[in-house]
Amino acid sequence: MTRISGEAWLGRRLRAVAGTAVAMALTLTATPGWASEPTGRHPLIAPAPTAPGTDDALDQRVDAEQSEVSGRAVLDSGHVDIGPRYRDGQWSIQIHDDTVVPSVWRHLPDVVFQVPDAAVQKVPDDPNYTFLGQNPGTPVYVVPQTQNRDVVWIGWNTQDPGTMEAIQRGVTMNLLGVQGPGDVIVYLQSGNLGAPEVLWNSTKPYPQPLWVETNTHTHANWIFSEPGVYLAVIEISADLIDGGKVSSQGTLRFSVGDQTSTEQAFTAAYAGPTPPPGGSPAAAGQDGPASRSGTSSDGTSTALLTALIVLVAVLLVGGLIWSAVRGAAARRRAETEREAAVAGDGAARAGGREGQR
Repeated sequence: MTRISGEAWLGRRLRAVAGTAVAMALTLTATPGWASEPTGRHPLIAPAPTAPGTDDALDQRVDAEQSEVSGRAVLDSGHVDIGPRYRDGQWSIQIHDDTVVPSVWRHLPDVVFQVPDAAVQKVPDDPNYTFLGQNPGTPVYVVPQTQNRDVVWIGWNTQDPGTMEAIQRGVTMNLLGVQGPGDVIVYLQSGNLGAPEVLWNSTKPYPQPLWVETNTHTHANWIFSEPGVYLAVIEISADLIDGGKVSSQGTLRFSVGDQTSTEQAFTAAYAGPTPPPGGSPAAAGQDGPASRSGTSSDGTSTALLTALIVLVAVLLVGGLIWSAVRGAAARRRAETEREAAVAGDGAARAGGREGQR
């Protein structure tokens, strides 16, 4: 029988312990929610299916030379996107308006999305939709993920050429607050059998970050529980290829229901209880200037998580090594005692044989 010395066994055991600790650390960093990405990110967003008759609107390409226009616009039908623009070193949130030909970019304070009574649908009797917080059969206003010709079709894109050339991988769209008579919920649904994926929910704490890859064009379902004027404060931020950071805030304005005044939506001021990070509530209604300084809270959170993972791995390795050393010592003691017993037994037998002589 091959015998393994205590030292050889200890060496093998320590190598196994180290391998186990490394594997566990890698498993932790690969687990969703522990990945080395900004915290709060959702999984990568797949484009919504193109509705019949939309001429592959989701496959759009944004022209670098599209105009930026001023003046109020009430958008009540047709295709529009929220998105960041980066021009002449300035980062801003704008509305890409496809309801006119050629398409144009508009400033957030100039735009009201009007959601008519034609958008009303009833909450389905399905447990997958309990997140809406409404009883089955309750009427709600729906801006759908797939286009309804009678309702404005609101999405978002990161396809501005200046943006795509300047940023690293994508942007964070952050919901900072909602003001209105009811709830606002934005969710994605992949096909008829897929469970809804909630992106923003005004009944939950803020901020609510949403990660969007570069060159993405997505539409989702926007649910409004009551008619009236809604203001949604958002922030879009990104890391630049040159190492800088940019961030801008703005207010999306919604006039929900045929009897709601669009004029009131234009003039309403956000006075919610949640101050937007990186700026004052008073500035939330305007496109903010580019910001190229400051520490990312996402980066800080990632560093803390990494430090925690390393600490757990070190403690685990220490505990297992201590256990391995104790095991090795016990094995050595047992071997020594066994060898002493064998030697003593041999000596006793030798003495017996001498006595017999």
